[in-house]
Amino acid sequence: MSLKLVIGNKNYSSWSMRPWLALRASQIPFEEIFVPLYTGVADKQRILDVSRAGKVPILIDGGVTIWDSLAIIEYIAERFPEKRLWPEHPAQRAHARSVSAEMHSGFAALRNECGMNLHRPVRAIELSDDARANIARVQEIWTDCRERYRQSGPFLFGAFGAADAMFAPVVHRFRTYAVAVTRETQAYMDTMMALPAFAEWTEAGLAETLVIEKFETA
Repeated sequence: MSLKLVIGNKNYSSWSMRPWLALRASQIPFEEIFVPLYTGVADKQRILDVSRAGKVPILIDGGVTIWDSLAIIEYIAERFPEKRLWPEHPAQRAHARSVSAEMHSGFAALRNECGMNLHRPVRAIELSDDARANIARVQEIWTDCRERYRQSGPFLFGAFGAADAMFAPVVHRFRTYAVAVTRETQAYMDTMMALPAFAEWTEAGLAETLVIEKFETA
């Protein structure tokens, strides 16, 4: 039975982007099930019928259901070990899991002040000290990974992997909000934006017409 991934709007749903990108960039076949967010009771019930958590993304693999972005990526990595979403070396794998978990649980100010919105005109906004600290920390992580693993490839741990999928929406946030970044950060962003799966998600998000007012920011 093929995998099914329930996602929200590509224009807004950063959490949906992460496992979608992990699957697509790894060339793992799956069926995409789109449920518009915040459009009414019926669509909310469609999500609740799959997962009582009531949130996307959700991965369905036969009788197995997973409803968290990082948990989905972990499941994919175990289900398809040949795709090497995590580095083979134990120390590198632990490093990749650590930065992925930090992304998963942290950076609240950046998330709140720079929501993902692909349609938003590119322009800077006034950011809080906490958001600026988040941005500095993301760049620190990316720079450290690139310095350690650049000889293995252009992504965070050489080849594209789970950590890149987890940080992918931040690339959009930095671009959309015209965040001033270092040359190393920009080089990594360029690598991600050139990834065919990343470009595919972006193109589809830009093609969406549904506007969710609560996600529209100045």
